[in-house]
Amino acid sequence: MKILVVSDTHGRLDNFRRVMEMHKPDLLIHCGDIEGQEAEIIEIAGCPVRMVAGNNDYFSDLPGEVEFTAGGQKIWVTHGHHYYVSMSSEYIAQEAMAREVDVAMFGHTHKPCVENRGGLVILNPGSLSYPRQEGREPSYIIMEDDRKGDWHYTIAYLRR
Repeated sequence: MKILVVSDTHGRLDNFRRVMEMHKPDLLIHCGDIEGQEAEIIEIAGCPVRMVAGNNDYFSDLPGEVEFTAGGQKIWVTHGHHYYVSMSSEYIAQEAMAREVDVAMFGHTHKPCVENRGGLVILNPGSLSYPRQEGREPSYIIMEDDRKGDWHYTIAYLRR
């Protein structure tokens, strides 16, 4: 199973289209700040989509958080701004452990990361539209399981 994790597209979908064409995932997860492009994202994706509202999704009907299982992994998705992710991942990690999830995903910071904390995986795909990490390359995460059933999490960059 291949899961594509994106965030913070902020109404700009050119890079999103490129990534979807390159990867053709089984599931798309968007960690928020979609800015009214929900229908377009679903149409472009061509696969099941899970999305949450971010701090810039003022008039969205999307939930602020979702929990679900995919590929045997219990996943929790939130934009992260209510968990102080701009300061550190400590609070979101504590919440994820309390929820007993396998993977916690968030956006908001526009900086990609993959952390493994004793079996809990914390993912932030960064931003496809306004990256803030060193080098400022648009980023996303590919989450794939191998033939043994192990999951691999890769930060990928969209070269301009």
